[in-house]
Amino acid sequence: MLDLNIMEELHKLKQEAERTRNELTILYEISNAMRTTLKLEEILYIILTSVTAHIGLGFNRAILFLVNEKDGLIEGKMGIGPETGEEANRVWKQIEQEKMDLDDLINTYRVSKHIQESGFNRQVQQLKYRLDNPDEKLLLLGALEGMPLHLTKETIQNYSHDPIVQSLKTEELVLVPLKAKDKVNGIILADNFITQKPITKDDLRMLIMLANQAGLAIENSQLFEKTVIRAHSDYLTELWNHGHFQYLLSTSLEKAKATSSPLSLLLLDIDNFKIYNDTLGHQAGDMILKELALLLKNQSRKMDYACRYGGEEFAIVLPLTDKKEAFLIAERLRENIARHSFAHQEILPNKNLTVSIGLASFPEKGLSPSELIASADKALYQAKHQGKNKTC
Repeated sequence: MLDLNIMEELHKLKQEAERTRNELTILYEISNAMRTTLKLEEILYIILTSVTAHIGLGFNRAILFLVNEKDGLIEGKMGIGPETGEEANRVWKQIEQEKMDLDDLINTYRVSKHIQESGFNRQVQQLKYRLDNPDEKLLLLGALEGMPLHLTKETIQNYSHDPIVQSLKTEELVLVPLKAKDKVNGIILADNFITQKPITKDDLRMLIMLANQAGLAIENSQLFEKTVIRAHSDYLTELWNHGHFQYLLSTSLEKAKATSSPLSLLLLDIDNFKIYNDTLGHQAGDMILKELALLLKNQSRKMDYACRYGGEEFAIVLPLTDKKEAFLIAERLRENIARHSFAHQEILPNKNLTVSIGLASFPEKGLSPSELIASADKALYQAKHQGKNKTC
C-alpha cells in the first residue's frame, strides 16, 4: 500500500515537473520573441499571439489596451481572434497543417499585416474608455487598482452593464494589467468564446507571468518611439522634419501603389511672410510658425502626416485620399487659417495672415515622390500668382 502511494506521488511530481518545464519553455520563447523588435505594433502582436497561439497560452482571443495618461483614456490598440467558429476552425487547421510555431506566426504578420484588416481588430481599435468614467468598472479596476481579475459565468453577471462585457458578449474572461516599474501601462483581456473551455488558475497564472514581461517590453518600445520622434521632428514646430517628410512620402506612396489606393500631397506657404519677418523680426516669425504648426497638427486627420518642408513652407501627406477629398481638406485648412487670429497680422497687406496651397495626387500628377513634389510645387506657384490665399 505504501509503495502504491509513493508511486502515485512520484507520478504527480513528474507531471508537475513536466508542466513547469513546458511553461518555462513557453515563457522563454515568448521572452525571446519580444526581444526581436522595438516597434510597438510588432510588440503588441507578439504579446497577443503568445496569449492566443496553441504553442502559447491557447486562449481563443485577446485584446490589448494601452493607458493614455495624457488624454485620460484607455485605448484599444490591437485584438487577435476569430469572429466565428468557422473562421476559428479554418485558422487553427491551417496552423496545425503547416506546423507553425511562434516565430512562424510572428513572421507571417510582418509579411502580410493581415491582422490589421481583420474585423475584430478594427472593432478593438474603435474602443476608447475614459479613466474617470465610473461606468467602465472593469478597465478602471485593471488600470487604477493594478489587480488581475477572473470573471466566471457566475461573477460576470455583476458586470453585465459594463461596456466591455457588452461589446465582447462573452460568458467568462480574464483581465490582467501590464506593468512597468509598478505603473500600469496596459491591460490584456482574454477569453475562450469559441471553445467555451473554462479558464483555470494555471491559465491565469501564466497570463500574469506573461504580462510581467509584456509591460516592460511595451515601456521599452514607447521609449524607443519617443526617441525616434525627437530625432525626426523639427525643433521649432515639432512637426516631422524635411528628411522624415521625404521618408513618409516615399513609404506612403509605396503602400498606395501596392494597394492601388489614392494618395495626395499638400504644400502650404505663408503669404507675405517676408513682410512679417522684416517688420517684427525672426522671433515673432518663429512664434507664427509654431502657432500655424499646432493648427495644422490639430486639424489633420490621425492618418495624415503634417511636416515642416522648410522656411515658411509646410507639407501634409494624405494617405488614402483622392484629389477631390484632398481639395476639400485643403480648403478647410486654408479657411480655418484665414479665420485664425495671429498676433500682429494687421501689418500684412490684407490685415490677415493666410496661406496658399498646392495640391498633387497620385497617380494623376506623379508616380514618384519627386514627381508629386514637383506637381504640388507648381500648383503652389499658381496659387501665389492667382492672388494668394488660394488652393490650386
